Amino acid sequence: MKRIAIAALCLLTISSGAWAQSPFGTWLKRAPSTPPMMMIIEWVAPGIKITYRMLGPDGNPMNHNVITVVTALDGKEAPMMMDGKATGQTLATQLLDANRASSVIRLEGKELATSNSEISPDGKTMKVENDFTVSDPSAGKQTEYWDRR
Repeated sequence: MKRIAIAALCLLTISSGAWAQSPFGTWLKRAPSTPPMMMIIEWVAPGIKITYRMLGPDGNPMNHNVITVVTALDGKEAPMMMDGKATGQTLATQLLDANRASSVIRLEGKELATSNSEISPDGKTMKVENDFTVSDPSAGKQTEYWDRR
């Protein structure tokens, strides 16, 4: 169950590579989405590093259960880490165009979920559509919005 929760957290925005609007920087998940989260996207050769932090009741980032992934955005699987340790999950993210990307999360080779994201023309909002039905039909599809901080 914890691994599926990790997948859900990471799918929220892992497919964020909108180069035309530059995805780099800090993003906050829009309420009333739960759990409250922060995402930081940084350039690292040959692609990007995405760091997810849960936010505490005071709105500050928590220092545990920090999820990171480094992806070249080429559709190849990249390991997902929690607090610096492998989770057993991989993420494959492919850029579709300058503002959209698509991702697949797998656990030990088995698909858990897919995600499609798009950054708004003004670069201030990211819409992410997640589909968890392949691993849990009752989880269904979810749409998340993230705002640039």
